[in-house]
Amino acid sequence: MNKPVLSDIEVLIIEDDLRIAEINRRFIEKVNGFTVCAMAANEFEAKLQLDVLRPHLVILDVYFPDTDGLSLLSFIKQHYPDTDVIMLTAAKEADTVVQAVRAGVFDFIVKPLVFERLRATLEEYARFRQQVKAWQEQPSTVEQAEIDSLLQNAGTGRIAGHGAGELWAKGIDKVTCDKVLDLLNRREELTTGTVGSELGMSRSTARRYLEYLVENGDAHHDQVYGTVGRPERIYRRQRTDE
Repeated sequence: MNKPVLSDIEVLIIEDDLRIAEINRRFIEKVNGFTVCAMAANEFEAKLQLDVLRPHLVILDVYFPDTDGLSLLSFIKQHYPDTDVIMLTAAKEADTVVQAVRAGVFDFIVKPLVFERLRATLEEYARFRQQVKAWQEQPSTVEQAEIDSLLQNAGTGRIAGHGAGELWAKGIDKVTCDKVLDLLNRREELTTGTVGSELGMSRSTARRYLEYLVENGDAHHDQVYGTVGRPERIYRRQRTDE
């Protein structure tokens, strides 16, 4: 099945600090396929922009002088169910995170914002939207593996800001995985030996994390045959247009 062609994903930033909103806009528009359609600094502006623009995605803070992000999240889910929300905030209270997850937030990213972390989430969101669009255009029954893939791209079970040592999958540690992904983002290509020497781990451990990124769609690999010895796998960052 051919991949559906997607137009740019339109993003509404709801943030009362205009300086932070502008920084977020610049970060978002550095990611291929995303454009910021508007920014809102309060409840009135947010609801007006939602009604007029119907954005695909909202980047939402928690704290506002006249309302709070959780109330806005509930409003969006009730009135604009096709609009997804990523909360980007300094709030770290466990109750806030739990309420946001239960309300259906796509992701919860803690400030100060790290561009690579935001980019990873936006790329996951792009894959999620692409899969949803494919199902909508060609409705049919789906297999368990396809459902698992959709939920994984939707960020289910993965919330930013959790403590070190959280396990995403058996044998995969979040902090270590983030380090491998960051290294992959900074290099054109990696081998298990490069990851091992850079991050101080064995080749087998490096391979486990690299293969995990391949399974998640964050990376891909190629076999390279040298003049001497066994072929070696080269890992590269998977881009959304590949």
